[in-house]
Amino acid sequence: MARPMWTGVLTFGLVSVPVALYTATQSHDVRFRQLQRGTSDRVRNKRVNERTGKEVDFSDIVKGYEVTEGEYVVVEPDELDQISPGRSRTIDIAGFVDLADVDPIFFDKTYYLGPRGKEYQKVYALLVEALEHSGKAGLAMFAMRGKEYLTAVRSEGGLLELHTMHFADEVRDPRSEVGDLPEKVKLSPQEVKTAEQLIGMLAIEWKPDEWHDTYEEQVKQLVQDKLAGREIAVSAGPAPEATNVVDLMDALRRSLETARKGEPAQESGKARADRAQATRASSSPKPTGGKKSTATKAAAAKTSKRASATGKQQLSQLTKAELYQRATDLDIPHRSTMTRDELQHALEHAGRPRRKAS
Repeated sequence: MARPMWTGVLTFGLVSVPVALYTATQSHDVRFRQLQRGTSDRVRNKRVNERTGKEVDFSDIVKGYEVTEGEYVVVEPDELDQISPGRSRTIDIAGFVDLADVDPIFFDKTYYLGPRGKEYQKVYALLVEALEHSGKAGLAMFAMRGKEYLTAVRSEGGLLELHTMHFADEVRDPRSEVGDLPEKVKLSPQEVKTAEQLIGMLAIEWKPDEWHDTYEEQVKQLVQDKLAGREIAVSAGPAPEATNVVDLMDALRRSLETARKGEPAQESGKARADRAQATRASSSPKPTGGKKSTATKAAAAKTSKRASATGKQQLSQLTKAELYQRATDLDIPHRSTMTRDELQHALEHAGRPRRKAS
């Protein structure tokens, strides 16, 4: 069991329940050390005086708020400690709001809230149930690690989640940040209807396990390839072209036709890169052996064709998650970056020997 990062009391009205706060997410970023090129020597950063170039001891460092260029108001660390909000001992819910009214842009980090002891499970379960049925979240100010947060406590999956939130003045106005936003664009009812049909046909079920950080896995593969002395080559392919406004309706119609056939509307740059990488990774030695008679080759080809057709039919009935598991069992390279169709294609060819050139 994980250790809580904070313990205290959650209160709403006259009801209180001791709780513990746990980290809900974790990063899998690949971390590198900085080295001097051509050596294995680590490179370290030092705190250096900008004017003299001499290293400065940490105890001699203070904070400065720049008023004008080159002019600062100096603030000592203990002065900041005196006004620091410290550590909250309670999460005091000030009120409850409808979750549907809160724009997701306000949510920042997520934490789990659990009861601090079996004797508090009933009160905890009561709040979980009530929040789930009401569709509301409790708002509270909460101080942790020297910083004050606006937080929302909600019910999800039989437990409480605490979300730290951005304050209103921290959210940028999109109209002043994003250029070329449309004001009033005239769209025909047919264009809107066709676009909605396309969205409906491309609708999928949310299965988080089917989505992977492909960049992280490619970085790890890059490290393994370099460790094994394999050649590294990257080909992302051409970037997709923007849809011409004049051809918008035609593009929508063709996309609908493609979606009805179950084919990808357009191969993305990522898919092209994945296919190129899969092609490079599949350069394994060709099998060798004695020559077969024409009759033997024909019989083997017939049997192989029947087996291939049966295998293809079986694979077509599997979900992407099931195909991914089979690809993992066969150690197919770059499987995490493939679409469902690419996984099926790779599995169909995984056990198929290459033909020897005549």
